[in-house]
Amino acid sequence: MRPVANPPNPWHRTHIEWEGDEAPPDASLEVFEERAKSILSENHSPDVPHRWSVNPYRGCMHACAYCYARPSHQHLGFGAGTDFDRKIVAKVNAPTLLRAAFEKRSWTGERVTFSGNTDCYQPLEGTYRLTRACLEVCADFRNPVAIITKGSLVRRDLDVLSRLAADGCALVLVSIPFADDAVRKKVEPWAATVEQRFATLRALSDAGVPTGVMVAPIIPALNDGDVAAVLERAHEAGARRAAMQLLRLPAEVMEVFDARMEEAFPARQKRMESALVQVRLGRRNSSEFGDRMRGHGPRWEIVRQLFARTVERLGMNRDALPTPKPFRRVTAQRGLFDE
Repeated sequence: MRPVANPPNPWHRTHIEWEGDEAPPDASLEVFEERAKSILSENHSPDVPHRWSVNPYRGCMHACAYCYARPSHQHLGFGAGTDFDRKIVAKVNAPTLLRAAFEKRSWTGERVTFSGNTDCYQPLEGTYRLTRACLEVCADFRNPVAIITKGSLVRRDLDVLSRLAADGCALVLVSIPFADDAVRKKVEPWAATVEQRFATLRALSDAGVPTGVMVAPIIPALNDGDVAAVLERAHEAGARRAAMQLLRLPAEVMEVFDARMEEAFPARQKRMESALVQVRLGRRNSSEFGDRMRGHGPRWEIVRQLFARTVERLGMNRDALPTPKPFRRVTAQRGLFDE
């Protein structure tokens, strides 16, 4: 990794308007540029519903207290706390690596998920445009993509997303865990506001891009009562798919989460801890594959049924996604073929 001597200002108006409802945060930012060896990550966990993912950035400026990707920053010699929020690595050769991966005869055009680890539309994307360049590669090859984001910057790329959607190759899931923006601000301080996320769903849906909402993570005794309200507003904004996941707290994340929750919700923190233990069968976290993002017991069953019944009432998750047009291989020498 190479540290950038003068990091770009991710909130400069020539790149992206600050997503929050106040002034941009007064926090130091360190940017590192990396020439990665590969860009496609293969998932083997049954907890995650995708096989392949692309993450153009390491670390995330949204600074969500619960982010399960925080421990990955320790592999770089950074911390899982504020380092994860303020020391961001940009994989500057991501689009080139993705094109090379698609050119291989072994690649068959499986769906690729953006933001399997950190948000591909965090503010720094306004400067580096790595996610956009990767999506343009996917559009060239007609490779299906799914995007999970909290960032309203995804609206900038409506043109390329519409191009992918016309080939049946696009799905954008907007993560909206909270109905109350005052709560959101304490847990996801540098992410887009709740209103901006619903506006993002509407803009994407109106442009013909299939959309969905991720009500995740569910934090018992904090936002489990928001499920129906979020689903209803998302449906009104055009979302036709929905999913939810329980809070996951690996050891390094638990320390960050507890400190932030104690500061933000001092009167509620112990109740939240007790509620999480109830849905985790006496523990606050599970590291077992297939169980890491699921709950158990009566309290979780109430949440699960509320989600399922609301989804059914709204008619979400009924229709299958459009069938993607066949993958086409692109090479510099031969252009487009396998039409």
